[in-house]
Amino acid sequence: MRASRKTKWLLFSISGLLLTGLGLSLAIDAGIDKSNDLAWVMKGTIALIIFNSGLSLFGRAVAEYSWMKK
Repeated sequence: MRASRKTKWLLFSISGLLLTGLGLSLAIDAGIDKSNDLAWVMKGTIALIIFNSGLSLFGRAVAEYSWMKK
C-alpha cells in the first residue's frame, strides 16, 4: 500500500524538525566540550550529520507539500 502525500508530508516534516533540533543541541554540546578542552570532534561531526539530515528531510516535506497543492 502506498502512503498518501499527506502522510509522507507529515512523516518528513516531523522527523526533519526533530532531527534538526537534535543536531543543533548536539552541536551546542560539542561546542561546550570544546571550550572545556574535552574531546569534541566526533560529537561535532555526528551533530552536523544529524542536523543536515534533518534539513534534508524537511526540504523533502516542503516538496511533498507543494505536490499536494497541485
